[in-house]
Amino acid sequence: MSDALDPEDAKILTLARSARARTGAPSGAAVRDADGRTYAAADVSLPSLRLTALQLAVASAVSSGATGLEAAAVVTAGDPRDIDTVVVSEFGGPGIPVYVAGPDGTPITALRS
Repeated sequence: MSDALDPEDAKILTLARSARARTGAPSGAAVRDADGRTYAAADVSLPSLRLTALQLAVASAVSSGATGLEAAAVVTAGDPRDIDTVVVSEFGGPGIPVYVAGPDGTPITALRS
C-alpha cells in the first residue's frame, strides 16, 4: 500500500494489532461502525467454536446495535488473500475498505467488501 492511512483508519489498524498481540492469536481485527465506534477482536479457536477476528469484530458491532460499517482492519501473520471479507459486506454492504497489515502493523493491502 503506497498511500498513507487516514488517522481513523490507522486507529483501527492499531486496535487490530493490539487485539492480536494481547491474545497471541494469528489475527486481530477491528471495525469502525457508522457512528464512529470501534470494536476489536482476535481469532477464537475452541473445539466447539471457530471465528475469525474479523467475524468476531463485526459480530461485536452488530450485538452493540451498530447500523453499518465504515471500515475494517485485519492484522495477520497469514496470507492476506485468505481473509474472507464476506461478513463485512453482509453487514456493511459492498465497497467497505478492509485494511490488511502484517504482524508489525505495516499495511500490506486494502481489500474491498
